[in-house]
Amino acid sequence: MTRFFNESELEQVATAALRAEEVVYNYFKLSSSQWLKNRYDIKTARDLLPHERVEGPFAQVLKYEGRRQDLSLGSSVFSLYHVCIQDPAIISFVAEKPQIGLEPFLLYILVHELVHVVRFARFEHRYENACEAEVTLEEEKKVHGITHDIIAPKTVPGMSQVFEFYAQWY
Repeated sequence: MTRFFNESELEQVATAALRAEEVVYNYFKLSSSQWLKNRYDIKTARDLLPHERVEGPFAQVLKYEGRRQDLSLGSSVFSLYHVCIQDPAIISFVAEKPQIGLEPFLLYILVHELVHVVRFARFEHRYENACEAEVTLEEEKKVHGITHDIIAPKTVPGMSQVFEFYAQWY
């Protein structure tokens, strides 16, 4: 049976999401209006559509086209990114690695995924290339490096263990 985050864990997701948004916002020096233009949602597994659930990764970013309901012009189309958190993979991983705390792990994952969103929105990496193996590996290493650079100056209890886990990526 698949287990989703419980209420306490969802509170940790919410806390990590707020902190991730703040540190990514500050790192990229985005104004409030620029940040809102990055249009994204963070969803946990319970709220994911079947095609948004994957085995293996802890999260993924999917791109959709959005359009205001009251506008039908092509020029009103915008990119909408879904950060799809894979609860079962995270719950299983944290259970197997008790030295890694859920909240710092979630913070790392969410910062990582929001860096992808910013890079896609700024055209620093094309979303369409995200499935190409060589580009993905290179981009993943770059994003892990940026994620480390964003979080490392902050005091986050338990983050050193998360950094140890991801050390091969930067």
